[in-house]
This record gives sequence, structure tokens and C-alpha cells, in this order.
Amino acid sequence: MNVVSAINQPLVQAHDLAMTFDVSPPWLNRVLEGKPRVLLHAVDGVSFTIEKGKTLALVGESGCGKSTVARLLVGLYQPTRGHLQFDGKDVHAVLKSPQGHHLRRHIQMIFQDPYASLNPRWTVEDIVGEPLQEHGLIADPAARKARVAELLQSVGLNALDMTKYPHQFSGGQRQRISIARALGTEPEFLVCDEPTSALDVSVQAQVLNIMKDLQRERALTYLFISHNLAVVRHVSDQVGVMYLGRLVELADKHTLFERPRHPYTRMLLDAIPKMRDTGRARTPVSGEVPNPLRPPTGCAFHPRCPHTNARCAAQRPLILEQDSARVACHAVEEGRIG
Repeated sequence: MNVVSAINQPLVQAHDLAMTFDVSPPWLNRVLEGKPRVLLHAVDGVSFTIEKGKTLALVGESGCGKSTVARLLVGLYQPTRGHLQFDGKDVHAVLKSPQGHHLRRHIQMIFQDPYASLNPRWTVEDIVGEPLQEHGLIADPAARKARVAELLQSVGLNALDMTKYPHQFSGGQRQRISIARALGTEPEFLVCDEPTSALDVSVQAQVLNIMKDLQRERALTYLFISHNLAVVRHVSDQVGVMYLGRLVELADKHTLFERPRHPYTRMLLDAIPKMRDTGRARTPVSGEVPNPLRPPTGCAFHPRCPHTNARCAAQRPLILEQDSARVACHAVEEGRIG
């Protein structure tokens, strides 16, 4: 690989990622009652790239597979199919090797619930200092304490807070502690699984601004999981829309918000409260998310789509380039919707 191509190579590349869970009844029940195996396709062929220093946001309704993608990216799950590259290296292959410990330093995760992700029996110094000790970055206790103080100050907390316990902090402050912990190993890539969804709106803004500032200062790359499109518009460079484990649209932020293509993306954007009508014709989409254990044939969205036809019900759409966006929709491909 020449120098130019190495520079232009995305930091994170996911290709055809899939994760299937076996949710079958116990073996004996299947034998005695004649029940088949039941497989849940939580993620089914997701591909994307993230450039260094940029943010890709994944959005969609609950159960669409966003958090499963997050866990695949940090190595908590082994994919059923597909592969993931980080800085040109196969993530899951490296994690199985002796070099896996070193790779984990560069990929960290911020979890959704700050009330559950911090050990209530540990002080803040222990919580934030654990990655430093686990990865052997700072052996000297005094130096480690000084580093914890720096990390707390970088997220807007006081160095004196390190002697306190998680229950002594608000939700927003706890999430800042989680961010400080994740930054301890000086990662390049942070996977953020709905890091503000459990917080009040005013506190959300504070945490998001801290994350944006840290990204600029440290050239961090983010995968940001959210169901809140207002938050996504604030933090993202690219947006991927997921439905029942599949990407249905992927575009840069401005393109997706100004000219959404997929009917599901339009439905999500129409659900955002607005002060005034934009003048764009709005087509309401009714119905519920189908049972993921028995997904519809063809396009998974066709039972709820106002533009469906026989092809939509029979054939799964491929995700194709459509005017600077990637869209998986027969109606868009055929020009039935603009």
C-alpha cells in the first residue's frame, strides 16, 4: 500500500456484518414438542466506513440492531458473517491474538446507562484508573492518581471528585465519569451507545458539547448510536438508518436531513416536532415494527410503506448509490418516489 492510499483509508471499515442469535427452546422441548430452531437475525449485512476524526450516527427504532452493531465493533460479539477492519487490521482476528490487548486500548465504549455502567462500590479514582492499571499504562499509584485528576478535569469535573462514589453524582456527571474512563487508554475510536438517552435535555447538551470538544482536541472517531434525530443532527457527519437489522439509507448529515430518500427515513424525520411546516408533502406511515423472529419477505419495511408493490413484497432490495446517498429501496431505484 502506498502512502497516499494509507492516508485516505478510513479508520473503521465494516463489511457485510451479521449477527444471528439462537433463541430456540431447549433441545428437549424441541424434540418432544416438535418445535424448530428459532434464529434471530439481529444484524443482517451491514456495511459502512468511518473516516478518522469523523462521526457516523446509526439511528432507528428500538430493536433495529443498533446496539448489536456497537457490541460487534468493540469485540463483545463475534460476527456470524462479515468482517470489521480498524486501521487496516481485521479487528476480530487481532482480538484473538496476543496483540488483542493492545488493540483494545484504541477502541473503547461509552454505555447507555450511567447508573448501571459504574461500579457503585468503587470510588471515582478506582473507576477511572482501572483501565490505566489493566493495560499497564501507569504503574506508579501517585502518577495514576494525577492522570485520573487530568481525565476528570478534561470532562468538566473536579479533581477532588475522585474520592467520591457514583451515587454522589447526577446522571450527567456519571456519564462524564464514563467518558473519562473511556479516554484513559487514549483511544482513537469511541463507540457511544445512546450515551445521552437517560439524561435530561439540558444535561444532554452539556455532555454532547464535551464530546464534540474532545473530538476536536484529540481527533477522535465516533460511532454514535441514537434514536434521537435532533441529537444526531448535532453530532454526526454521516447518518445510517437501520430497520430490522439492515441499513436502509446511508448519507452525509446534510443530504439525509435535507433530502431523505427512503420512506422509513422520511417517517423518522416527520416524527420530529417542528415550529412551522416546511412545505414538504408528508405521507404518514402507520403500523408497528414486525416481529424480528418472523420478518416480512422481501423488503422488511414493505408492510408499513405507502409506496409498496409486488416486487417489494418478494425481493429484498440491495443498498445502491442514489444521488450521493446509499439507499435500499425498490421505489427509489425505480423512480416511483423522488
